[in-house]
Amino acid sequence: MLTLLLSMSLALTPASSSQAPANDAGASAQEGDAPIAWPLGGIEAPSQPSGSSSSTYTRTQRFVPRPAIGGLSATRTPVSSLVGVRGMEYSDVMGVGLVTGLAGSGDSAAAAKQLLQNLLLTRTINIDLQALSSKNIAVVLVEAELSSGTKPGRAIDVRVSTIGDASSLLGGTLVMTELTDMMGRDVYVTASGPVTVGGFSAGGEGASATKNHVTVGTLPGGGKVQREVPTSIVSEHGFIYLDIKSAHDTLGNIVNIAAAVNELYPGLAETTADGKSVRIAVPDDLPPSAHAHFAASVLRQEVVAESLARVIINERSGVIVMGGDVRLQPGVIAYGNLTVTIAETPETSQPGPVSTGNTEVLERTTLTIEEENNALVLAPGAATLQEVVDVLNVLGTTPRDMITILQAMSQAGTLLAEIKRM
Repeated sequence: MLTLLLSMSLALTPASSSQAPANDAGASAQEGDAPIAWPLGGIEAPSQPSGSSSSTYTRTQRFVPRPAIGGLSATRTPVSSLVGVRGMEYSDVMGVGLVTGLAGSGDSAAAAKQLLQNLLLTRTINIDLQALSSKNIAVVLVEAELSSGTKPGRAIDVRVSTIGDASSLLGGTLVMTELTDMMGRDVYVTASGPVTVGGFSAGGEGASATKNHVTVGTLPGGGKVQREVPTSIVSEHGFIYLDIKSAHDTLGNIVNIAAAVNELYPGLAETTADGKSVRIAVPDDLPPSAHAHFAASVLRQEVVAESLARVIINERSGVIVMGGDVRLQPGVIAYGNLTVTIAETPETSQPGPVSTGNTEVLERTTLTIEEENNALVLAPGAATLQEVVDVLNVLGTTPRDMITILQAMSQAGTLLAEIKRM
């Protein structure tokens, strides 16, 4: 093979002006002649990959908190911040609608075509399902919160979210949609109008950019109330019920609210047997037109809100919130992070074109393990929230490490608080 390549290259070599005569073809080239150009030069071996992958774990510098402004004294708050008036709840209404006008980011499923065909049939337009395109339409779930007593004709906010595989609702318009109760019998709200996404999504074949969640949108004021949810703040037996909110659900708050109402209207308020509500008797001589004034005066009363011994943690975002009555028992804490970093960098071995080797993928793995070697930390008891903060700051951990430590302290009994996970 090599002899054949050399023969072909010699035959294709162009003649040179300083070349020897034909009968001296075998003579060597004279000094100063131009180098011979070989059309079929040597074949280079393919270049081997030189890139590598990496995995890095970095802990940022610890944030040093500033001293808080103000004390931890008891806080007085209006009754309306702690309770809700029974009969003034929100009702959820929902429906399934169609968003049109999308720029090729709609559903690809046949459900969108079927819904569009049904919409056209309501306008006596019959088009075959195969002739419809769903690139610019999307099937969405339409939801709204309807406050009890909202009169027909009022505008409310509506939210929409995709059901199928539509990639964006940007620029779309919601077709008139009926929102009903859970049973789907009574229509309470109708919604239509342009969808506000609050972001964008753009991309090409090799890259894309997205801001916010573009498959969920809102229609500010896009819903119109068609039916009122009847309600009354006074029960048929002549009572107003104040139900405690879950974030303030303590017996102390219920007792304080009843005492504050009795200071304003002696003998009219009492706590219910379950300890979740305050029942207020409406005076018999009070006309119905004054019931709202009576309830408003009660809700404006200020009480001392009881601080809860509760710790709220969110492991997804690393958020920790503590109530004012959180306390600590003395204990000893030891913690240490174990960080494992694995980087896979496979390489491809490509042999030369005239060799008899095979292409192979060579596995390359870089493994790094780092373990912190921390000493035991004595956590003294803490009788105030400020002392709790000071003790936990001594540990110097990240919020995610602190979540694990708080959970372990709760199980050990050194954290005197209830832990709730979001």
